[in-house]
Amino acid sequence: MTKITAAMVKELRERTGSGMMECKKALVEAGGDIDAAIEQMRKSGLAKADKKAGRTAAEGKIVIKVSDDGKRAVILEINSETDFVAKNEDFLNFADQVAKRALEAGALTVEELLQLPLEEGGPTIEEARRELIAKLGENINIRRLMRFETESGKLACYLHGNRIGVVVEMEGGDDQLAKDIAMHVAASKPVCVDESGVPAETLAKEKEIFSAQAEASGKPANIIEKMVEGRLRKFLKEITLLGQPFVKDPDQSVEQLLKSNGATVIHFVRFEVGEGIEKQEADFAEEVMAQVRGG
Repeated sequence: MTKITAAMVKELRERTGSGMMECKKALVEAGGDIDAAIEQMRKSGLAKADKKAGRTAAEGKIVIKVSDDGKRAVILEINSETDFVAKNEDFLNFADQVAKRALEAGALTVEELLQLPLEEGGPTIEEARRELIAKLGENINIRRLMRFETESGKLACYLHGNRIGVVVEMEGGDDQLAKDIAMHVAASKPVCVDESGVPAETLAKEKEIFSAQAEASGKPANIIEKMVEGRLRKFLKEITLLGQPFVKDPDQSVEQLLKSNGATVIHFVRFEVGEGIEKQEADFAEEVMAQVRGG
């Protein structure tokens, strides 16, 4: 039987990033064949990754990449289970590489993106994702992406730490105004550019609520109608970019700011890590014990 040396374990650790005991065990099972040990560890790792696929991943990172000419951009949300892994160098490198490939390849959906090679001639992004799950011990997801491409306009991007990202497509105005609008979107969370972008069902639901509230006042029908109209106008100002007061100068609306600078916002997207994901409440002490037990 081949003797498993410290040098062999060291080489396997460097090539896989796995722990010392896991590497030693794999080498013993592979009879000292490092390549065979790597193959078996990959198979085992992918099986472990499949088991972790159902676990909630609501932490992570927002990544934005922009082309050299400033005419193309991509924004992605990539999730992990904990903030600790979201700050891990391997996770951050993976997120950065995935965003670069999304920009280069023009992938329009997460499904398309996952089938692309992470690097030329290497494993697909999906394979690399599953290997990273096995290595870091947490579920990792590429949750969503959005691509932007403009011919006559400009793209402005803003990242607030790693948790909030905004891309704005704007025509007219200057780069500083575009950046200010992106920062405003990050801070004020508008739903859409203007009233035309508000879903009909959202308006209907709000009108129903406002009507019920107004009717409870016992006032005449014509007064109730005016009350409902007034509340709807206020609601639309609050959720639309153009209707909101500009964060740097609340005395003017974003619409007034854009008009005074001859600018128009065509489209924007705002991603925030974990929004809309129902986080599972965990017993932290039990979670630590489960890791200690190898659970």
